[in-house]
Amino acid sequence: MLKMINIAKRYGQTLVLNDVNLSVKKGEVMALMGENGAGKSTLVKILAGIEPSDQGTIEIDGQPVLIRSPAHARAAGVGYVAQELSIVECLSVAENVFLGDTSIGVVRSAARMAEMAKPYLAQVGLDYVDPYAYAANYSVAERQLIEIARLLSRKARIAILDEPTAALSESEIVRVKAAVRALAGGGCAVIYVTHRMPEVFDLTNKVTVLRNGSSFPPMETASLSIDTLIETMLGRQLGKMFPPRAASIGGNVLSLEGCLASGLKAPISLNIRKGEIVALAGQVGSGASTILRMLAGVTPVLAGRCFLEGKPYAPKTIAESIAQKVVYCSDDRKRDGIFAVRSVPENLSAPALGAISRHGLLLRGLERAHIASIATKFGLEDRYFNRLAGNLSGGNQQKVALGKWVGLQPKVLMVEEPTRGVDVGARAEIYRNLRQLADAGLSIIFASSDTQEVLGLADRIATFFHGKMIRISNADDATAESIARDVTQARAA
Repeated sequence: MLKMINIAKRYGQTLVLNDVNLSVKKGEVMALMGENGAGKSTLVKILAGIEPSDQGTIEIDGQPVLIRSPAHARAAGVGYVAQELSIVECLSVAENVFLGDTSIGVVRSAARMAEMAKPYLAQVGLDYVDPYAYAANYSVAERQLIEIARLLSRKARIAILDEPTAALSESEIVRVKAAVRALAGGGCAVIYVTHRMPEVFDLTNKVTVLRNGSSFPPMETASLSIDTLIETMLGRQLGKMFPPRAASIGGNVLSLEGCLASGLKAPISLNIRKGEIVALAGQVGSGASTILRMLAGVTPVLAGRCFLEGKPYAPKTIAESIAQKVVYCSDDRKRDGIFAVRSVPENLSAPALGAISRHGLLLRGLERAHIASIATKFGLEDRYFNRLAGNLSGGNQQKVALGKWVGLQPKVLMVEEPTRGVDVGARAEIYRNLRQLADAGLSIIFASSDTQEVLGLADRIATFFHGKMIRISNADDATAESIARDVTQARAA
């Protein structure tokens, strides 16, 4: 159904794609794999009409097609769910489902549009969503599912899904998989970009790997092992994904005693110790992320008490938490993790302007020393310093998002979904960075819906379900099965 032949793309002096080939059959799910920066997103943007290619041809059903805009792509039967959300928050859910669909017409009533949207929302498990409500009312995960509902509404013959499950919990991933299978079962050719290995082996028929802007011939998924696929992507063996756990842990740094906040249905008591990494494991809406936002001053504490190094801790704003050396890195890089249109040095120094300036003037020497320290810790190469943060790969964007807070030398670092949308090689680097910081005495709390990440990175694990903490245990005593049982099936009293 689809052939992309000898596709090339250059940005200035950088060759991003070099004679790339991709072909997908009717009813086939093709995984498009590669490290961050390998060229995956650029390739699918060319097919979606967002970026022009410098060289090569695209054929659909054996006929050459010219795709120079998203409208051309839609007319050719290509549907695209981008890695970065394109939801318009001030429009209703139904309006977002049909966004860009000129067949709907300007005179279509809101009631009719809402009714038309319901079947597509139901297909992705959003039957509970109010189609009249503003899209801004829903979580990142729910907005991602609304985008997939939009793809379904367009009845695309070629569907591109770029990291569709990066922000989703396990139960929501099941919905996405069902939608993808329905697309393929209906004869759609699906290009599925992901970093999640289990999805590749569970969902796809073939795999095409990009490495350094070049493509490998497609491989049958059934013939691959995880190790073989990783080596093809990286050009080397990955080695150990997770570093060893802490050899020694200090006393309590942050303590919660019977704390409640909006989104929690039972009081939470929890201690975080010096040099310890604590995972808050739960699906979207479980309450795990609420704990981080409460401690960051985003969500007010409604009851209970918090203590930082034995002293009362009750930040009412993010600025107050930062002033007390408690920092928070959210799960939405695009929205509030980085300044996408500013340079990497500006991002890294942004939280520390008070320390690297005098009388309102930036002191370049102090700024350079500050940035160099962060870059060393997170493996950010000098060549990235002349780039806008938004032009970096997902893995390097995440390093910038984390690094800018670590530059403040905090006492507690809180991270939501630390490796969302990050490839397997960059994940290993980030895990190593976080463990080194903890070994140096930093207390780290992270919320994650990735069971492998929770088990591999944490020293202790607190599980959450439906706004309640189910249990806290040493990571050595937990299993994937026990975590899954807690976060999906537990019924706390």
